[in-house]
Amino acid sequence: MVDRSLQSALACDPAPPAAPSTLDARPDLETAIARGLATLEREQHADGYWCYEFEADCTIPAEYILMMHFMDEVDQALEQKLAVYLRSHQAAEGGWPLYYGGAMDLSCSVKVYFALKLVGDDPEAPHMASARQVILEKGGAACANVFTRITLALFGQVPWRAVPFIPVEIMLLPSWFPFHIRKVSYWSRTVMVPLFVLCSLKSKAANPDKVGVRELFVTPPEKERNYFPSRSVLNRAFFWLDRVGRLIEPLVPGFIRRRAVRAAAEFVIERLNGEDGLGGIFPAMVNAHEMLAVIRYPEDHPYRLYTKRALEKLLVIRDDRAYCQPCLSPVWDTGLACLTVQEASRDRDKESVLKALDWLKPLQLLSEPGDWQWQRPNLRGGGWAFEFRNDHYPDIDDTPVVAWAMLKSGKMRYRESVERAAEWICGMQSNSGGFGSFDVNNTHYYMNEIPFADHGALLDPPTSDVTARCVTFLSRLDRERFRKTIDAALEFLKSEQEDQGCWFGRWGTNYIYGTWSVLIALEAAGEPLEQSYIRRAANWLKGIQREDGGWGEDNITYFEPQRAGQHIHSTSFQTAWALLGLMAAGEARSESVALGIDYLRRTQLSHGLWHDPDFTAPGFARVFYLKYHGYSRYFPLWALARYRTLTESE
Repeated sequence: MVDRSLQSALACDPAPPAAPSTLDARPDLETAIARGLATLEREQHADGYWCYEFEADCTIPAEYILMMHFMDEVDQALEQKLAVYLRSHQAAEGGWPLYYGGAMDLSCSVKVYFALKLVGDDPEAPHMASARQVILEKGGAACANVFTRITLALFGQVPWRAVPFIPVEIMLLPSWFPFHIRKVSYWSRTVMVPLFVLCSLKSKAANPDKVGVRELFVTPPEKERNYFPSRSVLNRAFFWLDRVGRLIEPLVPGFIRRRAVRAAAEFVIERLNGEDGLGGIFPAMVNAHEMLAVIRYPEDHPYRLYTKRALEKLLVIRDDRAYCQPCLSPVWDTGLACLTVQEASRDRDKESVLKALDWLKPLQLLSEPGDWQWQRPNLRGGGWAFEFRNDHYPDIDDTPVVAWAMLKSGKMRYRESVERAAEWICGMQSNSGGFGSFDVNNTHYYMNEIPFADHGALLDPPTSDVTARCVTFLSRLDRERFRKTIDAALEFLKSEQEDQGCWFGRWGTNYIYGTWSVLIALEAAGEPLEQSYIRRAANWLKGIQREDGGWGEDNITYFEPQRAGQHIHSTSFQTAWALLGLMAAGEARSESVALGIDYLRRTQLSHGLWHDPDFTAPGFARVFYLKYHGYSRYFPLWALARYRTLTESE
């Protein structure tokens, strides 16, 4: 596996420009492509990969501070830098949003307020007072989501009845039981299993300064009776089961609990990923780090050192501030950067691409054990993870991107990797014809009604964007050989199209992302472009083009789908998605595409990049959002280069 330091892992991503102050009037197409390509190649790491910063909302750096105080592992210099970042992202109304320009989010605001108080901010300081006021106006901390209330319980701020009953004995249930960790998504199980231990043992934060936030409650937390407002009949039924479980918990024999704790610990330890962390994602890493301490692994034990180092590697530390990433995205960034360079350079032997593909090749997970094998025990491995390492969880979205770049290189040394990827992808198709991100048929929708799942993101069902990526790769590899898989996937995609012609974007914001993904797939699959459903999609994209020639879509569309394709301004990456989609639909010479290309040329900075402050993707729609700093680097360049390819014969 890759040996790297935090500094080297992030060195390829310089700080984004503060403002687009170095615009040229309008570089010609060749100049714009050359500039973008040169910058992208300069940012490639010496080992061959690209890895850009990956930013989330303020919940993550706030939780890093909370974790340090839970563990009594406080780095005062670090927490002060994290606090600078948190204060700088406070909205004018007093709270903290889930993405730039978004509305105040209660749960995020509660965690940030608590974190700032832990680092020593005076509760009566103007920024704290305004935050407290808006939190109380929204109902107070008692109305925060389940994960926030669990944090408050761990710090002794709410009684344990304020959180769902999630006994660690769940680990001992048979796989056929209605609730089982095999029935939830990979991200849910890696977060939940260590959390089972923390909650069942009613763990207590060290909290060395004994800081509390009772001032954030409208009703004293011990007197609050409405921690679980019901959402549906099924949700109310689960709530009553929750209450019954609490009543019988004292009757559970001690040896059963010890056995369950041991099973949870074994699950976590098997998936620690060394210094790359449980599941490769911050929330799971934090829970694993805290769990190992609670079950009395000594501070110098290798597992404790792994979990601590994994968390530290997510930090982005600058001179005056710091933040924590939710995970690292080298495989995704590298795959997309390769496809962009291949389009922009037109050189099949491009050194930067081959170096990147050679870096990717040994990361393919061929024989490693993975949770996906629970549903496909006889399927050979062939996927890539999203992160530097996440052996148990290859990503069905990353895999076709990497394999497509390898296929496009034309090099025989990647042929076996490409074939194994295709075999694995076909085997991971769900019964609906679609593809999820990590699992097969992860569609136990009743699970989203349990009290723990108020975020509504417990599952990993098939989605249009992931399915489209698989169709694109399989079609480019051998359309006839994979005809059965492709046809089933196409039927799924047709069934997922929205009435106005677009597709929902699960992993990118939002309908523009989904529509781009699908149109690329339909072109690769050889679907006749004159079909009405393809024309509706193209016309939808043209219909939402903004006056400046670009496209933009706000994350509010995950709350208000009727605003699909709308934003107060254009962005380079969404303009690129729309252009790539339109060009795939046969619109390369249309006026809409010409105007979009002009927008990208006009807004490119002199050093070849574009400036976009916007968050680019949901982690979980309506709950957690992400900013891929690489998206405004490679997607606009890809669109410009694709346009040149399709129109250069004129």
